[in-house]
Amino acid sequence: MVTHVSAENPGDERGALLNFIEEARGGLRRSVLGLSDEQASSKPSASELSLAGLIKHVAEVEQGWIAKAKGEPERVRRDESNWHECFTLVGDETVTSQLAYWKQVADETEEFIRSAPDLNATFALPDEPWYPKDEAVSLRWVALHLIREINRHAGHADIIRESLDGKSAWDLVAEESGQSWG
Repeated sequence: MVTHVSAENPGDERGALLNFIEEARGGLRRSVLGLSDEQASSKPSASELSLAGLIKHVAEVEQGWIAKAKGEPERVRRDESNWHECFTLVGDETVTSQLAYWKQVADETEEFIRSAPDLNATFALPDEPWYPKDEAVSLRWVALHLIREINRHAGHADIIRESLDGKSAWDLVAEESGQSWG
């Protein structure tokens, strides 16, 4: 669902970046409105993606990038042994618990981006086979990457949600607000 995103103040780059990140998060959060954990975990297409799994994945990715930028370890380390858990709820995980975790991550992201002395500050990418060797990225790059990552998965979520019950983001917002878009 396309929405207008404003900077907090004219020329406020940090506020604009954070507002675009939050707008992207909203697209994904709206996709689970009114669904049970079972519905949100279902995979109605040929893909292995579910709405619950997308929320879990995006929260982990966001936390991981902010941890990299801070020089801290990721809370959840994924490798070949547990990659299959990245896009699915396991154990006692629920959509509600993943949304709460993502809210915590979002608060940490906002605090970090707002308090960083300079968005041009860089950090080295980890020595992993999927990253270029000896490359550094800026905090600005991280914010832009999060916008791209979350929006890409919000698009997946739109398709999955419509496959589940035919409802678009516009329908879900209208139901929640009691308004009609038609």
